[in-house]
Amino acid sequence: MDINTIHLGDCMEVLRTLPDGSVDCCVTSPPYYALRDYGTAEWVGGDTECDHVYLPEGDKDLKYPLRTKVGHAIRYNRNVCPKCGARRVDRQIGLEETPEIFVSKLTEIFEEVRRVLKPEGTLWLNIGDTYNGYKGNASSDNFESDYAKHRNQPARESGHGLEDKSLKSKDLIGIPWMLAFSLRAAGWYLRQDIIWYKPNPMPESITDRCTKAHEYIFLMSKEARYYFDMESFREPAVGFSPENPGLKKGNTPTFRGGNAYTGKNSFHNSSVKERDSHGNVENISGLRNRRSVWTVAPFKSPYTHFATFPERLIQPCILAGCPEGGVVLDPFMGTGTTAVVAKKLGRNYIGIELNPEYRDIANARIAALGEELFMNAGETDDGNGDGQASLFEL
Repeated sequence: MDINTIHLGDCMEVLRTLPDGSVDCCVTSPPYYALRDYGTAEWVGGDTECDHVYLPEGDKDLKYPLRTKVGHAIRYNRNVCPKCGARRVDRQIGLEETPEIFVSKLTEIFEEVRRVLKPEGTLWLNIGDTYNGYKGNASSDNFESDYAKHRNQPARESGHGLEDKSLKSKDLIGIPWMLAFSLRAAGWYLRQDIIWYKPNPMPESITDRCTKAHEYIFLMSKEARYYFDMESFREPAVGFSPENPGLKKGNTPTFRGGNAYTGKNSFHNSSVKERDSHGNVENISGLRNRRSVWTVAPFKSPYTHFATFPERLIQPCILAGCPEGGVVLDPFMGTGTTAVVAKKLGRNYIGIELNPEYRDIANARIAALGEELFMNAGETDDGNGDGQASLFEL
């Protein structure tokens, strides 16, 4: 097994080459459903000198060569070049016809991930949701300029309709939980949903719901008992004072401790009360078990990738899920953040990436870990000189 390598290719095909029980944990974020086209399609067959034409499904105008001669062949076979007959093959995940097909494909992939995990292995899975709507529903004349194309979303023909015709327009599809329940049914233990709270989310123009400011990270395990190093990523206890270790005041001026803390007596807001931690506070260190809401600003990527992991988001996943010297797997490596963080934390990595451009960026980041250009680009500095915010500020 080649560790500290990013394999170029289809993730399912590469995963099948990895031995059973060879990976400590998997930290990954697969492409989200119906949001972006990552440009991984290839033309197979036909004339190698042809400039190949790809027609958005249902395009009915006559602007393409041979349109009037091939008629319905273009309309219903958009992945066939109308000029030379070459077939357009795209193995990327995320552009499936229905959410169910998307979830089914991911479930098959993560079955392979489960096979290569050690018995004590865990999966940390970040996945976003999608609204059911008329994606990129501009007229065909505007494919090069409409908002969907600008964001590199898959182009849709005029009147394409809903992504999922079994749902109503504007319905939230529920992709994260569809996938989580599918994986649970396939044998994974669904251990926790962690909320990734984004303090500076992408602005939205909607006026009939709240702006989306969170995503999910699901903690899943291969077995009921698994490796989990809580000590490695505890967080500061609220109200802990280094001057008074073991003492804790109320969280706010209006805090009321209740009978368990006041002994049915009135509670004086300025008093200090010594009490048991109930699993929340380590009296000596001032740390407590990490909570399930993590506040991490989205990563402002300097790379040509639309959804780069923030390093601070996956630091705790690797710390808790992989021992030092272990192996972290990311079957959707992108521009390599999982590998970069793994190396910084003294772990090894195995990556898989379909897009050669992203693989090259990832390898360059890893090779340049000692250079300031690639050290936590876009992250917030906490003043400690390492260009990175403290893990405890998650």
